[in-house]
Amino acid sequence: MKKIGITCYPSVGGSGVIATELGMLLAERGFEVHFITSSLPFRLERVHPKIYFHEVEIHHYPVFQYPPYDLSLAAKMAEVVDREKLDILHVHYAMPHAISAILARDIADHPVKIITTLHGTDITVLGYDPTFKKMIKHGIEQSDAVTAVSKNLVELTEETLEIQKKIHVIYNFVNEKKYYRREIPSLRKQYGIQETEKVIVHISNFRKVKRIEDVIHTFYNIQKEIDSKLILIGDGPECSHIADIVDSLGIEDNVLFLGKQKRVEEILSIADLKLLMSQKESFGLVLLEAMACGVPCIGTNVGGIPEVIDHGETGYLVELGDTKAAAQYAVNLLKDEDTYSAFVNNALDVVHNRFHSSTVVEEYIDLYNGVFEEKRDIYEGIQ
Repeated sequence: MKKIGITCYPSVGGSGVIATELGMLLAERGFEVHFITSSLPFRLERVHPKIYFHEVEIHHYPVFQYPPYDLSLAAKMAEVVDREKLDILHVHYAMPHAISAILARDIADHPVKIITTLHGTDITVLGYDPTFKKMIKHGIEQSDAVTAVSKNLVELTEETLEIQKKIHVIYNFVNEKKYYRREIPSLRKQYGIQETEKVIVHISNFRKVKRIEDVIHTFYNIQKEIDSKLILIGDGPECSHIADIVDSLGIEDNVLFLGKQKRVEEILSIADLKLLMSQKESFGLVLLEAMACGVPCIGTNVGGIPEVIDHGETGYLVELGDTKAAAQYAVNLLKDEDTYSAFVNNALDVVHNRFHSSTVVEEYIDLYNGVFEEKRDIYEGIQ
């Protein structure tokens, strides 16, 4: 039995969701999984005999102006590696988690392998910062194996950091037991949505990169031709600005700001269309969640989005900022029942065949087996 340590950001976010769901699925396969994070991952909702949680305590010392999270993490990783005899540290994000893992490997007495999964921000944002570029490159090159959530992210990483190390593409996935369409007729009534109205949904952290103003303008054009409501899920720095735009367009009665929601799958179950108009997106997990609930998607032709949406089959792709094209695609699709039904079925097929959790987990297990064999050779050599 292999013992896997997993480190991720435990709060709301795609990387934390994937890391936690992966850990739970690995435990179901017989792996012993140890989460080493600053707080309990928010998706870790059930008790399992093979899942353990080790909290990284961040101590405040007068000598430090800021608490040294990365050093505290490295110390905790090394402690857990030695005590639990971990085989692999699987970290999500090169910065700072891979760097902490490398330090932990150097500190620990028990040999451990490091797998780093890139989710995007460490490359698309920090990778362009000369302060961190070499450090991120070091974290990737010193990992025993590296994965990325899309082909586009692999290409961007190689181009940005000028590295030669092989990066494996392992796509994101959704928990099929959680994300599926269910009948909740009372939910529409609770939100004041008429049966004749179409429901458009957008989910994000309301940062500029998500270009929510484009979502609003797209919906503005949609609602001119189709009775509809726009549901916005999430919160963040752009929320007030977006509310002002909604008011200025006079569509405040048709836009619902729901803030952060835990049971997103229930809201997706009453949705007819998902919009994601981002400027950058390494994968777009929210698209996959929507598709699993039978919701076609319209997204921008950027980053990893084209690897999730099949244009003209499961949804549509538009160029960045082209809200008129997005609205026209939406109107045409929502008015054509036959095409809409075909898109729904295609989306469900893609989720099942291309992004099914069992397929993705097997890909990670194959990767673990590869580095585990290398680790065993090293360990036997030490003995």
